[in-house]
Amino acid sequence: MSTNAESPASTTREWQLAARPVGWPKNDDFRFVERELPDLQPGEVRVRNTYISVDPYMRGRMNDVKSYIPPFQLDEAMTGGAVGEVVASRSDDLAVGDTVLHFDGWRTLAQGPAKNYRKVSKVPGLPESVFLHVLGMTGLTAYVGLLDIAEFKEGDTVFVSGAAGAVGSVVGQIARLKGAKRVIGSAGSQEKVDLLTGKYGFDAAFNYKDGDVREQLAQAAPEGIDVYFDNVGGDHLEAALKAFNNDGRAALCGMISVYNATEPQPAPRNLFETIKKGLTLRGFTVGGYYHRFDAFAAEVGEWLSKGDFVYDETVVDGIEQTRDAFLDMLRGANVGKMLVRVG
Repeated sequence: MSTNAESPASTTREWQLAARPVGWPKNDDFRFVERELPDLQPGEVRVRNTYISVDPYMRGRMNDVKSYIPPFQLDEAMTGGAVGEVVASRSDDLAVGDTVLHFDGWRTLAQGPAKNYRKVSKVPGLPESVFLHVLGMTGLTAYVGLLDIAEFKEGDTVFVSGAAGAVGSVVGQIARLKGAKRVIGSAGSQEKVDLLTGKYGFDAAFNYKDGDVREQLAQAAPEGIDVYFDNVGGDHLEAALKAFNNDGRAALCGMISVYNATEPQPAPRNLFETIKKGLTLRGFTVGGYYHRFDAFAAEVGEWLSKGDFVYDETVVDGIEQTRDAFLDMLRGANVGKMLVRVG
């Protein structure tokens, strides 16, 4: 058993869900509290979080409905991806000073069985925050969605919605590095469009707020698309169905356009395209693909080390700002991954 002395710090500051939102979440749907952690038990560790992740899927967890991941419980600490440093340990597997990746975000201090915390080795020249996006679940989501779900092939034309976000920006770069014929992205501002075609190497991009998505996609992909990576749903999915070539494949990763809807949204009006063109639309969540993590990390890690792969972070300072960072992310205020530096 580890002989590391327990850190005197035992007061965690955390965000709880105070009420289940209806439509867009309001400030008073959240509560910020302090509480004392219990003494460490054998096999447990205490972790001081350095970065925490806020992600679109968390909005769904605020609803009390059955899904692929349990909903947040009222009046309990919210959870999500986080990276931090072990500050106390009663485990032989993790020592004080280890950097760990885990799921106890939305708080300053996390505590639990060591098996819930995965040790990671820092990458020279990169901040540890990369384990929450390009070298973490965000990157893995992009990797398996494009390669396993959409079955990308060299020479494909790829369309990515929400392309300036954490997942979308990774998808586009993987497609380019894997030999896509053309990579097209949508985003919500001219600044993000310029980022896609400049820094991220997309061949074309458009601002979906500038006009009809179907028309803009048709102009960007005059020869049609073969793969669609969907982060938005709604009019973007409808546009992709229209633009698909025969035997096109879609990876349905997220549909942020409907997350805050209070009424059922209309389905794409052109689903007959799936029959006419022999399309495959396949939804997925990354939880069933952890076996692909080593292959993903090796390939993307090599691209990063060579300078072939780039990323952006939108970092908000202070655990007190987590709620606002989450709401801003839902509104599209982030470029790349939205993170909170705990401080």
